[in-house]
Amino acid sequence: MLNKVLVVDDSALIHQMYRLVLSRYACEIADAMNGQEALDVLAQQDDIQLILLDINMPVMNGVQFLEKATALGIQRRLPIIVISTEGKEEDTLRALKLGAKGYLKKPFAPPDLYALIEQIIPGAAPAQTAKA
Repeated sequence: MLNKVLVVDDSALIHQMYRLVLSRYACEIADAMNGQEALDVLAQQDDIQLILLDINMPVMNGVQFLEKATALGIQRRLPIIVISTEGKEEDTLRALKLGAKGYLKKPFAPPDLYALIEQIIPGAAPAQTAKA
């Protein structure tokens, strides 16, 4: 079961899109607009199960966040999926080398994200919907 996801992206529109896409899991969404905000959220909330991370952000970008997460051991206890328009192969390899469990290029198809989440988070399944 997926209860809480931290979305790290500098676009408010992308945060809204994730709320819609992740409604399939009926999970709570925590928001951060950059890597530094993400570290602050992680310091305050210990119930996050997954991080969806953009690369290109102000203040602290996704690669800098991954470097910090590696130093703090965050990526050992929390899976991180990088979802970014930065489609350069070296960025993908660097993100994976720094501990990201997966990488999707924006724009992505929601079923691709679902497959990745369900592969990474044992027991993550769509919330049961009431039948009328």
